Order: sequence, then structure tokens, then C-alpha cells
Amino acid sequence: MDCLYFFLPTEGQEYKLARVVSLYIAALPYFKYTSPVLQRNSSMAAIQEDCSGGETRTTFHPTLWGDYFLKYKPQSSAQQAHMRERMEILLEQVRTEMKEANEIPQILELVITIERLGLGYHYENEIAQLLDVVFKSDYDDNNLHLVSLRFYLLRKNRYDVSSDVFHKFEDKQGGFVQLDTNSLLSLYNAAHLSIKGEDVFDMAVSFTRRHLLGALENLESAFAGEVSSSLLTPPFRRVGILEARNYLSCYTNKVTRNEAILELAKLNFNILQLHFCEELKDVTMWWNKIKMKSRLSFVRDRIVETYFWINGTSYNLEYSYSRIIATKVTAFMTIIDDIFDTYSSTADSMQLAEAINRWDEDAVNMLPEYMKDIYLYLLETFHSFEDHLGPKNSYRVVYLKEAFKKLVQAYSDELKWRDENYVPKTLNEHLQVSSVSIGTSVVACAIFVGMDDTTVETLNWVSSDQKLLKSFAIYTRFTNDMASTKREQAGGIVPLLSNRT
Repeated sequence: MDCLYFFLPTEGQEYKLARVVSLYIAALPYFKYTSPVLQRNSSMAAIQEDCSGGETRTTFHPTLWGDYFLKYKPQSSAQQAHMRERMEILLEQVRTEMKEANEIPQILELVITIERLGLGYHYENEIAQLLDVVFKSDYDDNNLHLVSLRFYLLRKNRYDVSSDVFHKFEDKQGGFVQLDTNSLLSLYNAAHLSIKGEDVFDMAVSFTRRHLLGALENLESAFAGEVSSSLLTPPFRRVGILEARNYLSCYTNKVTRNEAILELAKLNFNILQLHFCEELKDVTMWWNKIKMKSRLSFVRDRIVETYFWINGTSYNLEYSYSRIIATKVTAFMTIIDDIFDTYSSTADSMQLAEAINRWDEDAVNMLPEYMKDIYLYLLETFHSFEDHLGPKNSYRVVYLKEAFKKLVQAYSDELKWRDENYVPKTLNEHLQVSSVSIGTSVVACAIFVGMDDTTVETLNWVSSDQKLLKSFAIYTRFTNDMASTKREQAGGIVPLLSNRT
């Protein structure tokens, strides 16, 4: 929930940029999960008995965002034009600096800075060329920080690089010979990119973590914050746009900062933020239409949270419609999930599943009144995807429909398990259903459907039973269930992690 506030520009918390433009950047104080504000307004459920039907139903509190993004007023068109003009100048200036970089340490620091500040997508070719130079060079250094940084950047960018280089830094006691905090932090980050069999990194993680924790109280505040963030979540696992925003604060305080890169990063973030607010306006208007049409008060009002999840997959401007499609589809997944889990009777849920499988307006006649509007709006929304994609690419939505049908079938299977008090005999039996019901295949398909360069081959791949996609689904299912087991058990839902699996 804290992360959502990065979408909210706050007056008085702006970065001052060159010339006459002052640009807002999200900098609200973090709200902790114990905040009274969030306790009052978050989408936590209140379970109550329905007097008419005897069903146990769940009411979710309103979102704390309300209609903020419908009322949000961006900078003037003149200001935005100046921002983009200035950004183009800086992009070329930094590009020139990248072309002129010829020393390995200089290249490493330049690339890591550009990537962490969220600028990498502007310089994909330049970064690839620089990393090729680093990879092919006969570079051997006794500086643990630089060796770790080299390894981190190369492996993160899919180069085949060996971890053997770290053995020379080991001591006889099972530790490492360089104990300066910067080197330890770089090694800690690199060690989290280990693969099976790299024992040196198993030791490195525990060793560096212990020493970094011990050094925290003696570090200056900006670097202490960077160390704390890495100990909580290694950089490569972070949401890209949040990493860019967080690192902006750290980089601003660095004595060795590159002023052109810093100004570019601020402009880039602000331009992205303006665009995100426009996307959120779109999905908020769409969501409000759902609420007016469906009158389903039990549904979780989490459209901004949903958008944030999707934004984590890619924040590039070119993937704007991909984010919008995936957000709307994920919101429908939440609605259908809430209908199955907390509101509808089994009979009504099965009728909805059958209607979705038919995917036809005439199927609305088989549904109870409270489901009709939401079903028709589902069909209408998918039709709007086809219209937006146009005659050439509307075929993509067929793949998305099929993925959505499989998801709802998995919901139906889980509902049968719940009603029959059935616990799967093996973990694999459970995963046959639960790895589908987690919805990752639908979200992945939705993301690809909205991308300009998606091909038939891409959609066939994402719709197949690939090992990578299955692993992603299982990982997501495990992490989801570990966080929600108590809530699901209270609601009578069969948990994934049980004593019998």
C-alpha cells in the first residue's frame, strides 16, 4: 500500500529543475500498515449474514483513493512541452557520454546508475554495446566492489559469467578479505543472482548480511537507507519505477553524481508520472462505470492497487495500452473471484462460469439479475479491446478470452472442492487447478495482447504449457497462499498449504 503514493504528486515536495520549470514528484511520507487511515479505508472485508438468502457475504470498504485521478490536473501543455524538449537534449548529452566511456570502472558506474534511475529503456542499444565491451575485456581487478558490480550487471543482463572470480576474495575463516561497506553491499547484491551450485554465494549472502547489519548505525543516512533497502529487497527484485524513485533520493546526495543524468532522471520520472496519472484516469472512469452498472457493493475496490501491480511489469511509455488492458482484466478477475468466494451461491457461480464459457450476449438470460450487468460489461470491455487494436490485431483478444475461460473453470473446480470439503491428496493434484486459478497466465496474456510488437508466435507461446510459465504460476501461488492462508481458512476456502498435501 505504501508504494501507491508514488503516483500522487504532492505540492511542496517538488524537484527544482533547470530554467523555469518546477515539477512535482511523489514524495508523500510512507503510510505503515498499522496506520489508522488505512485501517479505516483499506479494502479489508467485513463479513455479514445476508438476511434474504442466508448466504455469508462480504462487504469491502471503499478505496482511499476515491476519484483523485479524475480530478487530477497536470502541468500545462506549455510546461509539458518544455519538459520533453529539455529531456531530448539531456538524452543526447548522456548518450554522448556513454559513447565516450572507455574505462571499465567508468562504464560499470555509468551503466548501473542509468539502470537504477529508470533510464535503461532509453539506452538499450548503448548499454548492450558497453556491456559487450565489459564482457569481452580481459578485466581482472582486486577491487571487490568493481568485480561484484561487473558480475551483477553482466548476469542481470543475461551474460554467461562465472562466479569463480570471487574465490580470490575468500579468507581462511570462511569470510571475505575486503570489509568496506560499499564492497560488501555490491557483493550482497551480486550474490542474489546466483544459480544452483554456486556455493561461494551461499556463504557470501550470510556473511555480507551480517556485516552490513552491524555497520548500519555508523553509516551516513543516505547510504544507510540504500543498505537497508537492499537488505529488505535486493535491487533486481524491486519494482522498476519504485527503484528509480528511491534511488533518485540517494543519487541526489552523492558527491560524485552526474548532474546531467540526475536532471534527466528527474524529468523522466515526472513525465512517466504524468502519463501514469492519465492511465489511472482512464481505468478509474472504467471502474466507476462498473460500479454504476453492477451495483455489486461486495467487490473489492482496488483499481489503483491493481494498476500498480501491472505497472510493475513494465513502466515504459510504449506499453501504455498493455497496462490498461491488463489492469482491466485483472480487475475482472477480482470481481469474478469475489463472486465465487464471498457472495454468490454455488448454483449462481456455476451459471456464470457457463455463461463465460459460452461468451455470448444471449447467455445473459441464464444468469440471475445481479450478475447480468457485470457479465455484459465483461463482454463489452473485451470488445473495446478489439476495437482499439483494430482489424489487424483484434485476433489477439481470442487468446485472452480463452485464457479467461480457463481461469473461471479453475474457480469452478475450487468451488466444488470447497463445497465437498475435499482436500487434494497430493500437492501436484492441487497445483493442477490452483496454478491456473492464481491468474498469472491471464495477466501475462493480457500484457502481450496490448503490446505493439506482439506476434502470433508470442501468443501461442504464452498460451502453451511452458515450464517457465508454470514455474511462475506455482511461485505466485505459493507466495499468495502464504500471505492469505488465515483469511482463506476463515472464509471456508481450501488452502493450498495443508497438512495433507
